[in-house]
Amino acid sequence: MGEVVDNRLIELPKKFLDSLSAPFVGREEEAKVITLALLTKEHVVLIGEPGTAKSALARRAAELLNAKFFMYLLTKYTEPAELFGALDINSLKQGIYKRITKERLPESELAFLDEIFNANSAILNALLSLLNERVIYDGYNVINVPLRTLISASNRVPDEPELEALYDRLLLRHYARPIGEDMWKNLIDASWDLEFTDKWKVSSPIMSIQDLDNLYEYLSEVDLTPIKGKLLKLYAMLEEKGIHLSDRRKGKVLKIVAAHSILNSRTKATEEDLIVLKYIAPKEIDDFEKVSALLSEELKTPIKYMRELNEIYNNIKEASKYVDAATESDPRLIDLIRTLRATRDRVIALGKESGEEKVEEFSKEVGVEIDKLLEKVAKKLGIYT
Repeated sequence: MGEVVDNRLIELPKKFLDSLSAPFVGREEEAKVITLALLTKEHVVLIGEPGTAKSALARRAAELLNAKFFMYLLTKYTEPAELFGALDINSLKQGIYKRITKERLPESELAFLDEIFNANSAILNALLSLLNERVIYDGYNVINVPLRTLISASNRVPDEPELEALYDRLLLRHYARPIGEDMWKNLIDASWDLEFTDKWKVSSPIMSIQDLDNLYEYLSEVDLTPIKGKLLKLYAMLEEKGIHLSDRRKGKVLKIVAAHSILNSRTKATEEDLIVLKYIAPKEIDDFEKVSALLSEELKTPIKYMRELNEIYNNIKEASKYVDAATESDPRLIDLIRTLRATRDRVIALGKESGEEKVEEFSKEVGVEIDKLLEKVAKKLGIYT
């Protein structure tokens, strides 16, 4: 950002996210975690049962980037050649150890590995260096890989000690649950469109790998000062609840926070951006719920503001019914006027503090309802507010 903000560039991640999630019902979170991984050159694991659009999201992400894409389902019998390419026999005859990597993982910019925790020891060792250093150590060769992000999937959280290092290197994690019954109708309609129409066909990329590289440079210029203190408190609270982050994960959170800020077209982080901890802190399946609950309680997010405003709105409706039934001599009406005036100040403050247009709009609506109720009370008492 420096002195000049490239408005075209900074708007691209949001456009990409919207386009990535558009064909899929109830998969906004999965699309978001993939977008954050791409912006930060990190890797992601989507945990959940088959049929939750994991591979389809990965494939669409590659199309929207026009990126070289590789996907594969791992089993314990998968051979390194299946991922990294077969040995070049002609070269081997000349004493040269070389793989034919065309259309294999070493040439991919974006990859999807299904059931990644089925990897055997030979593939596991290669994946560790690939994820960490973007290289594959193969015999006497070091293969440099252009991979930006690995999107992986599994139907389980690994509990084998030998998989801990791999699991930790998948910085972003998300539990992909089946969608709720209320969305089934939308699901069958969307599935039909995907199967039989060109409605969601990608006609042109939303952004390029070069755009992602440029956006990566922007991350270092996001102002993270406002959230560092709160982040440290959240680390301590998570630790108290038995949710431990490795030093590696703790150190990389700020990068994801900066990406979330950019994703929301901001160059200054707010508490809302700390919501990304729900993709980084969980380890066990139960942790996903625990972390989300903690963040919902502790962070000043639009959801938190909207929840409080909704509560006030509902209380105003109840108070209105009480006023309708009250007599002119009811002494509690005077107290109600004082309470309503204080509540109105709180509502205005919530709208301004949130910095979110939708929250501010709703706070004004709630404010109007409070003014209407004040007028109703005043008429009943025969006074002016």
